[in-house]
Amino acid sequence: MKVYPIKFVPILQEKIWGGSKLRTVLNKKVTSDSTGESWEISGVQNNISVVSNGAYKGLSIVDLIENHKEQFVGMKNYRHFGNEFPLLIKYLDARTNLSVQVHPDDQMAQAEHDSKGKTEMWYIMDHEEDAYVINGFKDEKITTSSLKEITINNVEQILNTEKVSKGDSFFIPAGKVHAIGAGILAAEIQQTSDITYRVYDWDRVDHLGNERELHMDQSMRAVKRRNTILSNHIDFKSDTNVLADCTYFTSTILNVNTATQMDYTNKDSFVIYMCVEGSFEITINNHTEMISVGETVLIPANSTNVSVNTKSAKIIEVYIK
Repeated sequence: MKVYPIKFVPILQEKIWGGSKLRTVLNKKVTSDSTGESWEISGVQNNISVVSNGAYKGLSIVDLIENHKEQFVGMKNYRHFGNEFPLLIKYLDARTNLSVQVHPDDQMAQAEHDSKGKTEMWYIMDHEEDAYVINGFKDEKITTSSLKEITINNVEQILNTEKVSKGDSFFIPAGKVHAIGAGILAAEIQQTSDITYRVYDWDRVDHLGNERELHMDQSMRAVKRRNTILSNHIDFKSDTNVLADCTYFTSTILNVNTATQMDYTNKDSFVIYMCVEGSFEITINNHTEMISVGETVLIPANSTNVSVNTKSAKIIEVYIK
Protein backbone atom coordinates (compact mmCIF):
# COMPACT_ATOMS: atom_id res chain seq x y z
CA MET A 1 0.00 0.00 0.00
CA LYS A 2 1.16 3.54 -0.78
CA VAL A 3 1.46 5.25 2.57
CA TYR A 4 0.54 8.92 2.88
CA PRO A 5 -1.89 11.14 4.86
CA ILE A 6 -5.31 10.28 3.39
CA LYS A 7 -8.12 12.83 3.29
CA PHE A 8 -11.75 12.19 2.40
CA VAL A 9 -14.56 14.25 0.88
CA PRO A 10 -16.86 15.41 3.72
CA ILE A 11 -20.43 14.09 3.56
CA LEU A 12 -22.72 16.93 4.63
CA GLN A 13 -25.98 16.10 6.42
CA GLU A 14 -29.01 18.39 6.63
CA LYS A 15 -30.69 18.32 10.05
CA ILE A 16 -33.75 20.03 11.51
CA TRP A 17 -31.45 21.29 14.30
CA GLY A 18 -28.48 22.20 12.07
CA GLY A 19 -26.97 25.63 11.49
CA SER A 20 -24.28 27.45 9.51
CA LYS A 21 -21.13 27.07 11.65
CA LEU A 22 -19.78 24.17 9.61
CA ARG A 23 -19.43 26.80 6.88
CA THR A 24 -18.59 29.93 8.85
CA VAL A 25 -16.24 28.35 11.43
CA LEU A 26 -14.99 25.13 9.84
CA ASN A 27 -15.01 26.27 6.18
CA LYS A 28 -17.11 23.38 4.88
CA LYS A 29 -18.72 23.79 1.46
CA VAL A 30 -22.17 24.29 2.95
CA THR A 31 -24.89 26.13 1.04
CA SER A 32 -27.75 25.98 3.55
CA ASP A 33 -28.29 27.25 7.09
CA SER A 34 -29.45 23.88 8.41
CA THR A 35 -26.44 21.63 7.91
CA GLY A 36 -25.98 19.71 11.14
CA GLU A 37 -23.17 17.24 10.46
CA SER A 38 -20.06 16.78 8.36
CA TRP A 39 -19.26 13.07 8.16
CA GLU A 40 -15.50 13.14 7.77
CA ILE A 41 -14.81 9.39 7.57
CA SER A 42 -17.70 6.99 7.14
CA GLY A 43 -18.32 3.38 6.24
CA VAL A 44 -22.08 3.69 6.85
CA GLN A 45 -24.10 2.16 4.03
CA ASN A 46 -25.18 4.77 1.46
CA ASN A 47 -22.75 7.25 3.03
CA ILE A 48 -19.37 5.77 2.11
CA SER A 49 -16.39 8.15 2.24
CA VAL A 50 -14.34 8.79 -0.91
CA VAL A 51 -10.64 9.76 -0.91
CA SER A 52 -10.00 13.37 -1.95
CA ASN A 53 -6.20 13.42 -2.33
CA GLY A 54 -3.13 11.53 -3.48
CA ALA A 55 -2.71 8.20 -5.21
CA TYR A 56 -6.06 6.81 -4.08
CA LYS A 57 -8.17 9.86 -4.98
CA GLY A 58 -11.63 8.76 -6.07
CA LEU A 59 -11.52 5.38 -4.34
CA SER A 60 -13.91 4.65 -1.47
CA ILE A 61 -12.84 3.67 2.02
CA VAL A 62 -14.32 0.22 1.30
CA ASP A 63 -12.07 -0.04 -1.78
CA LEU A 64 -9.05 0.70 0.39
CA ILE A 65 -9.98 -1.97 2.93
CA GLU A 66 -10.74 -4.59 0.27
CA ASN A 67 -7.52 -3.84 -1.63
CA HIS A 68 -5.11 -3.39 1.27
CA LYS A 69 -6.72 -5.15 4.26
CA GLU A 70 -4.51 -5.11 7.39
CA GLN A 71 -2.03 -2.70 5.77
CA PHE A 72 -4.79 -0.09 5.86
CA VAL A 73 -6.72 -0.84 9.08
CA GLY A 74 -4.39 -3.13 11.07
CA MET A 75 -4.33 -6.89 11.56
CA LYS A 76 -6.64 -7.03 14.60
CA ASN A 77 -9.15 -4.64 13.06
CA TYR A 78 -9.27 -6.53 9.78
CA ARG A 79 -9.77 -9.86 11.54
CA HIS A 80 -12.60 -8.41 13.63
CA PHE A 81 -14.38 -6.08 11.18
CA GLY A 82 -13.45 -7.47 7.76
CA ASN A 83 -14.24 -4.96 5.01
CA GLU A 84 -16.33 -2.73 7.30
CA PHE A 85 -14.69 0.46 8.56
CA PRO A 86 -15.36 0.43 12.32
CA LEU A 87 -15.71 4.15 13.14
CA LEU A 88 -17.77 7.14 12.07
CA ILE A 89 -16.01 10.48 12.46
CA LYS A 90 -18.02 13.73 12.44
CA TYR A 91 -18.14 17.44 13.13
CA LEU A 92 -21.50 18.63 14.42
CA ASP A 93 -23.21 22.04 14.61
CA ALA A 94 -26.30 22.30 16.81
CA ARG A 95 -28.20 25.54 16.14
CA THR A 96 -31.01 24.14 18.31
CA ASN A 97 -31.23 21.19 20.69
CA LEU A 98 -30.82 17.69 19.33
CA SER A 99 -33.52 15.28 20.38
CA VAL A 100 -33.23 13.55 23.74
CA GLN A 101 -32.12 10.09 22.62
CA VAL A 102 -30.50 6.78 23.41
CA HIS A 103 -28.58 4.29 21.27
CA PRO A 104 -28.68 0.47 21.39
CA ASP A 105 -25.73 -1.69 22.35
CA ASP A 106 -24.22 -4.25 19.98
CA GLN A 107 -26.53 -7.07 21.04
CA MET A 108 -29.76 -5.10 20.57
CA ALA A 109 -28.58 -3.45 17.36
CA GLN A 110 -27.61 -6.80 15.87
CA ALA A 111 -30.91 -8.44 16.79
CA GLU A 112 -33.16 -5.62 15.59
CA HIS A 113 -31.18 -3.85 12.85
CA ASP A 114 -28.41 -6.23 11.77
CA SER A 115 -26.03 -3.46 12.79
CA LYS A 116 -23.41 -2.49 15.33
CA GLY A 117 -24.45 -0.56 18.42
CA LYS A 118 -23.51 3.04 19.03
CA THR A 119 -21.08 4.12 21.72
CA GLU A 120 -19.79 7.64 21.10
CA MET A 121 -17.92 10.60 22.51
CA TRP A 122 -18.11 14.37 22.01
CA TYR A 123 -15.40 17.00 22.20
CA ILE A 124 -16.66 20.58 22.61
CA MET A 125 -14.86 22.78 20.07
CA ASP A 126 -16.90 25.92 20.70
CA HIS A 127 -20.20 26.95 22.24
CA GLU A 128 -22.53 29.86 22.82
CA GLU A 129 -23.15 31.28 26.27
CA ASP A 130 -24.93 28.91 28.68
CA ALA A 131 -24.87 26.00 26.21
CA TYR A 132 -25.39 22.63 27.85
CA VAL A 133 -25.67 18.91 27.22
CA ILE A 134 -28.06 16.34 28.66
CA ASN A 135 -26.00 13.57 30.22
CA GLY A 136 -27.93 10.79 31.94
CA PHE A 137 -30.63 10.91 34.60
CA LYS A 138 -30.91 13.71 37.19
CA ASP A 139 -30.99 11.30 40.10
CA GLU A 140 -30.51 7.59 40.65
CA LYS A 141 -34.02 7.41 42.15
CA ILE A 142 -35.66 8.54 38.90
CA THR A 143 -37.09 5.55 37.07
CA THR A 144 -36.65 4.75 33.40
CA SER A 145 -40.43 4.96 32.96
CA SER A 146 -40.15 8.70 33.67
CA LEU A 147 -38.88 9.08 30.12
CA LYS A 148 -42.48 8.70 28.97
CA GLU A 149 -43.47 11.74 31.01
CA ILE A 150 -40.90 14.25 29.71
CA THR A 151 -42.26 17.66 28.72
CA ILE A 152 -40.65 21.01 28.06
CA ASN A 153 -41.49 21.96 31.66
CA ASN A 154 -39.98 18.97 33.49
CA VAL A 155 -37.09 17.74 31.33
CA GLU A 156 -34.50 19.28 33.67
CA GLN A 157 -36.13 17.59 36.70
CA ILE A 158 -35.80 14.16 35.04
CA LEU A 159 -32.50 14.43 33.18
CA ASN A 160 -29.08 15.77 34.15
CA THR A 161 -27.95 18.94 32.37
CA GLU A 162 -24.35 20.15 32.36
CA LYS A 163 -23.10 23.49 31.08
CA VAL A 164 -20.19 23.02 28.72
CA SER A 165 -16.81 24.67 28.35
CA LYS A 166 -14.52 24.63 25.35
CA GLY A 167 -12.33 21.54 25.57
CA ASP A 168 -14.79 19.43 27.57
CA SER A 169 -15.37 15.88 26.42
CA PHE A 170 -18.26 13.55 27.13
CA PHE A 171 -18.23 9.76 26.79
CA ILE A 172 -21.67 8.38 25.91
CA PRO A 173 -21.83 4.58 26.10
CA ALA A 174 -24.68 2.77 24.36
CA GLY A 175 -27.75 2.80 26.60
CA LYS A 176 -27.19 6.26 28.08
CA VAL A 177 -29.87 8.96 27.63
CA HIS A 178 -28.30 12.11 26.22
CA ALA A 179 -28.60 15.18 23.98
CA ILE A 180 -26.35 17.90 22.63
CA GLY A 181 -27.83 21.32 23.36
CA ALA A 182 -28.22 24.41 21.22
CA GLY A 183 -25.15 26.48 20.37
CA ILE A 184 -22.57 23.69 20.48
CA LEU A 185 -19.94 22.94 17.84
CA ALA A 186 -18.45 19.52 18.50
CA ALA A 187 -16.27 16.75 17.16
CA GLU A 188 -17.85 13.31 17.48
CA ILE A 189 -16.31 9.84 17.37
CA GLN A 190 -18.56 6.79 17.35
CA GLN A 191 -19.05 3.23 16.25
CA THR A 192 -20.16 2.74 12.64
CA SER A 193 -23.89 3.00 13.24
CA ASP A 194 -26.64 5.47 12.45
CA ILE A 195 -29.25 4.05 14.84
CA THR A 196 -30.91 6.60 17.12
CA TYR A 197 -33.98 6.14 19.32
CA ARG A 198 -35.70 9.45 20.07
CA VAL A 199 -37.16 9.89 23.54
CA TYR A 200 -38.26 13.54 23.29
CA ASP A 201 -37.95 16.15 20.53
CA TRP A 202 -38.85 19.46 22.20
CA ASP A 203 -42.36 19.53 20.62
CA ARG A 204 -40.93 20.82 17.34
CA VAL A 205 -42.34 20.23 13.87
CA ASP A 206 -40.86 20.24 10.38
CA HIS A 207 -41.76 22.65 7.55
CA LEU A 208 -44.91 20.61 6.87
CA GLY A 209 -46.03 20.79 10.49
CA ASN A 210 -45.17 17.17 11.26
CA GLU A 211 -43.50 16.02 14.45
CA ARG A 212 -40.58 13.61 14.15
CA GLU A 213 -41.20 10.02 15.18
CA LEU A 214 -40.37 8.99 18.74
CA HIS A 215 -39.21 5.47 19.61
CA MET A 216 -40.37 4.95 23.18
CA ASP A 217 -40.63 1.15 23.17
CA GLN A 218 -37.12 0.71 21.78
CA SER A 219 -35.74 3.51 23.97
CA MET A 220 -37.05 1.90 27.15
CA ARG A 221 -35.43 -1.40 26.22
CA ALA A 222 -32.14 0.24 25.18
CA VAL A 223 -31.58 2.28 28.36
CA LYS A 224 -28.93 0.93 30.73
CA ARG A 225 -29.16 2.39 34.22
CA ARG A 226 -25.62 1.37 35.08
CA ASN A 227 -24.29 4.00 32.64
CA THR A 228 -23.74 6.71 35.23
CA ILE A 229 -22.84 10.34 34.61
CA LEU A 230 -19.37 10.68 33.16
CA SER A 231 -17.86 13.89 31.85
CA ASN A 232 -14.20 14.80 31.38
CA HIS A 233 -12.97 18.33 31.86
CA ILE A 234 -9.64 18.39 30.07
CA ASP A 235 -6.55 19.88 31.69
CA PHE A 236 -4.19 21.18 29.01
CA LYS A 237 -1.20 21.39 31.36
CA SER A 238 0.02 18.08 29.97
CA ASP A 239 0.81 17.46 26.30
CA THR A 240 -1.37 14.40 25.92
CA ASN A 241 -4.71 13.63 27.57
CA VAL A 242 -6.91 10.60 27.16
CA LEU A 243 -10.47 11.60 26.28
CA ALA A 244 -11.97 8.11 25.95
CA ASP A 245 -10.56 4.61 26.18
CA CYS A 246 -12.98 1.79 25.44
CA THR A 247 -13.33 -1.38 23.40
CA TYR A 248 -14.47 0.57 20.35
CA PHE A 249 -11.92 3.39 20.21
CA THR A 250 -9.25 5.29 22.09
CA SER A 251 -9.01 9.05 21.70
CA THR A 252 -6.49 11.50 23.07
CA ILE A 253 -6.05 15.25 22.71
CA LEU A 254 -2.63 16.28 21.42
CA ASN A 255 -1.57 19.82 22.31
CA VAL A 256 1.17 20.47 19.72
CA ASN A 257 3.20 23.66 19.33
CA THR A 258 6.38 22.54 17.56
CA ALA A 259 7.67 20.00 15.04
CA THR A 260 6.86 16.55 16.45
CA GLN A 261 7.69 13.02 15.37
CA MET A 262 5.16 10.26 16.05
CA ASP A 263 6.21 6.61 15.95
CA TYR A 264 3.30 4.30 15.04
CA THR A 265 5.41 1.25 14.23
CA ASN A 266 3.74 -0.97 16.82
CA LYS A 267 0.21 0.53 16.77
CA ASP A 268 -1.47 -2.14 14.55
CA SER A 269 -4.31 0.26 13.79
CA PHE A 270 -5.12 3.13 11.48
CA VAL A 271 -4.85 6.49 13.25
CA ILE A 272 -7.15 9.45 12.65
CA TYR A 273 -6.30 13.08 13.34
CA MET A 274 -9.12 15.61 13.80
CA CYS A 275 -7.94 19.22 13.90
CA VAL A 276 -10.07 20.92 16.55
CA GLU A 277 -7.99 24.09 16.89
CA GLY A 278 -5.28 25.79 14.80
CA SER A 279 -3.70 23.98 11.85
CA PHE A 280 -0.77 21.68 11.15
CA GLU A 281 1.28 20.03 8.45
CA ILE A 282 1.48 16.26 8.43
CA THR A 283 4.19 14.43 6.50
CA ILE A 284 4.43 10.70 5.76
CA ASN A 285 6.94 9.31 3.23
CA ASN A 286 7.70 12.82 1.92
CA HIS A 287 4.00 13.47 1.22
CA THR A 288 2.83 16.58 3.11
CA GLU A 289 -0.73 17.76 3.68
CA MET A 290 -1.91 20.93 5.41
CA ILE A 291 -4.76 20.23 7.84
CA SER A 292 -6.84 23.18 9.01
CA VAL A 293 -9.35 23.42 11.85
CA GLY A 294 -12.35 21.25 11.02
CA GLU A 295 -10.40 18.91 8.76
CA THR A 296 -9.58 15.24 9.29
CA VAL A 297 -6.84 12.96 8.02
CA LEU A 298 -6.28 9.20 8.22
CA ILE A 299 -2.89 7.56 8.73
CA PRO A 300 -2.80 3.98 7.36
CA ALA A 301 -1.90 1.18 9.77
CA ASN A 302 1.37 0.33 8.02
CA SER A 303 2.72 3.85 8.62
CA THR A 304 5.73 4.11 10.89
CA ASN A 305 7.08 7.64 11.35
CA VAL A 306 4.69 10.56 11.07
CA SER A 307 5.85 14.18 11.23
CA VAL A 308 3.56 16.93 12.53
CA ASN A 309 4.68 20.54 12.20
CA THR A 310 2.77 23.45 13.71
CA LYS A 311 3.10 26.57 15.82
CA SER A 312 -0.15 25.75 17.58
CA ALA A 313 -2.74 23.04 17.11
CA LYS A 314 -5.05 20.83 19.14
CA ILE A 315 -5.54 17.44 17.51
CA ILE A 316 -7.79 14.56 18.50
CA GLU A 317 -5.91 11.33 17.85
CA VAL A 318 -8.18 8.29 17.36
CA TYR A 319 -7.29 4.62 17.01
CA ILE A 320 -8.43 1.16 18.13
CA LYS A 321 -6.32 -0.79 20.61
